[in-house]
Amino acid sequence: MKTESLQVDADTTLALRVYEPAGAPRASVVVGAAMGVRQDFYAAFAAWLAEQGFRVTTFDYRGHGDSLRGPMRAVRADLLDWVRDYEAVIACAKAAQPAQPLFLIGHSLGAQLPGLMRDTSAIDGMLGVAAGSGYWRDNPPRLRSVVHFFWWMLVPAATWLCGYFPGRRLRAIGDLPKGVILQWRRWCLNPRYGMGAEGEKAQQSYAAVRFPIVAYSLDDDELMTLQGVERLIGFYAHAPSTVQSIAPDEVQAKRIGHFGFFRPAFRSSLWPRAAAVLGAFGAAKVTGTTT
Repeated sequence: MKTESLQVDADTTLALRVYEPAGAPRASVVVGAAMGVRQDFYAAFAAWLAEQGFRVTTFDYRGHGDSLRGPMRAVRADLLDWVRDYEAVIACAKAAQPAQPLFLIGHSLGAQLPGLMRDTSAIDGMLGVAAGSGYWRDNPPRLRSVVHFFWWMLVPAATWLCGYFPGRRLRAIGDLPKGVILQWRRWCLNPRYGMGAEGEKAQQSYAAVRFPIVAYSLDDDELMTLQGVERLIGFYAHAPSTVQSIAPDEVQAKRIGHFGFFRPAFRSSLWPRAAAVLGAFGAAKVTGTTT
């Protein structure tokens, strides 16, 4: 693994990690992180994918993780800025291997943001993991019971007091820049999530996506329901897509949850499924078929 810096604009430098395979790469993979999750969470998974022949890039969005410069309260960034970061990382990964296909593995937010990208022509497929609409009525029942307190009281008050959302101290999501958490709040209160909150331009952007999508819904996901996953994939109205449900007992596990897929415990069960999906994307690109 090697660390790199990517200059996105005059004020923004992102921290990247690149995992190179031993031989010539089969394809490039960019891992888009979930909300509040640092790229090091995906390190074991990315290293394993590199062992399977993929060149893998992980990154932290601006104002977060290793890409944070200075105090978080000084960060001026929102989710649309994070979309631009994601685009820049994809362009960097494509430039490094221009002749090879490029795939995304989007964890939660990481599979939501591509629908808002200006140009997705470099993307040849996306695997979404635990990724769905964050609209509060699509949340699991246990989460819906506290959502009003969270979005109407805790988030506004804590963000106003601190100048950012102090999620680590509150044991909720993680530390997030003010612009990110307040925009995400607006998304989660809209029945059509980010696509609805951002208006007609966002709807057109999602509709323009044509790369194939496979979405994994985890049956015991404490943050995302199958309904939410299906709703998000429905936003990608013209992309060939498949939603697959995975239960813990299918892989002899007691629990997977929203974050478990990327834990080393699933190296021999869930991770090969992901590699197989990427392989199918690659085969479809060669034959000109859809997945």
